[in-house]
Amino acid sequence: MHWNRQHDFLIAIDSDGCAFDTMELKHKECFIPNTIRHYHLQAVSKYAREAAEFVNLYSKSRGVNRFPALIETLEWLQRRPEVAARGVTITIPEDLRQWIARESKLGNPALQRAVEETGSEELQQALAWSEAVNRTVGEMVHGVPPFPGVRESLEHLQGRADMIVCSATPNEALRSEWSEHGIDKFVSAICGQESGTKKETLEAAANYPPGHTLMIGDAPGDYRAALANECLFFPICPGDEEASWRRFFEEGIERFLNETFAGSYQQELLDAFEKTLPEEPPWPVLPEGSDHE
Repeated sequence: MHWNRQHDFLIAIDSDGCAFDTMELKHKECFIPNTIRHYHLQAVSKYAREAAEFVNLYSKSRGVNRFPALIETLEWLQRRPEVAARGVTITIPEDLRQWIARESKLGNPALQRAVEETGSEELQQALAWSEAVNRTVGEMVHGVPPFPGVRESLEHLQGRADMIVCSATPNEALRSEWSEHGIDKFVSAICGQESGTKKETLEAAANYPPGHTLMIGDAPGDYRAALANECLFFPICPGDEEASWRRFFEEGIERFLNETFAGSYQQELLDAFEKTLPEEPPWPVLPEGSDHE
């Protein structure tokens, strides 16, 4: 997705969990109940919920696209001793894993095409799950305003930098949420999962002078996408979002625009961000490839 460059600076902003306090609501009320239902995890629902919350909210995988997140959730569940003890077999959908490996636009339109081309039951199951998630999100997620500090920051940047939404959320949900709260007027483009990965969206950074592009995100994947495109990164730390946005408004904006952001200031932010999310879950796990499957 392209937009007309109007300024010398570009700021890309993630949406769920970064601009909007919707991550907990979407995962706990929309994604996880549908995962338990569509993947028949009723017998281990407690552990399925813990695994899904860990992957999507409380680990370094936070913010990852829904389809790789589903695979990772099932993989953690497969290695949970309590699940094995209950005699519940967790099957990883290999067709879905292979589709993720070859497809960059990990959204329902591409998955629908793959279902039509292959007739795969596993891909059909994933599509039914994903469509159910979208329906539930549409019913459940409204009236959730942006984090305090978001609107003020967008207003402060208006006329000084190009701004876009760079997210793994479906475009339709993004447009709905940003317009519901009247902040869509500040951005030149809304780039969700159908537009490609965050890394692909940030390739537009090449159109701006070096050091003139910034990604604002709440997940390690946001930082990796920024790094891959030589963008600066301002982290919105999970659990400390309001203080993060206040810091961005009070000092991050001017540091970015007057080019004193890179270096020690950026590193200080990254060091604090690194400490917010673990890689390993808090529960015991069986070794990978053990014969409990």
